[in-house]
Amino acid sequence: MKTTCSIRKMQESDIKDLSQGFISQGWPSREEILTLYFKEQESGEREALVANFEGVVAGYITILPIAKHGPFAGMSPELSDFNVFEPFQNQGIGNLLLEEAEKRVKLISDKVTLGVGLHSGYGPAQRLYIKRGYIPDGTGVWYRNQPLEMNATIQNNDDLVLYLSKELE
Repeated sequence: MKTTCSIRKMQESDIKDLSQGFISQGWPSREEILTLYFKEQESGEREALVANFEGVVAGYITILPIAKHGPFAGMSPELSDFNVFEPFQNQGIGNLLLEEAEKRVKLISDKVTLGVGLHSGYGPAQRLYIKRGYIPDGTGVWYRNQPLEMNATIQNNDDLVLYLSKELE
């Protein structure tokens, strides 16, 4: 079965639909951050790509031309805030979003980076990144934008991140 999915730049009208996608899966509204992403896209600070599956917004990813945090800050492009809504997962949409984002990064760099959370909610993304050839950068785990020291006590939440990179061919 062929997936009918297109990837395009975020439009202002996508903000409410994307936010509703989060609300539908029991998450808080993300309208404020999505509005910021759209404004940053308009100013050239970020690109936001949206997956449209058979006329429905199914997910998105953003591209920062230069990473703002982590070991790649100020050096390499970063993929950030990658989400495929639960009803659309395991249909290849995440792969399509990553593929298009990587193509766009390739126009400006031979390397793409990202940070991924470590709790189980990030499990599908972790697996997808490894399958697509992303490897850990070697700086270990980061917490709240700082490398985590050995024996540190922290909370396993969205602030606990492993940074990965991929050489683009």
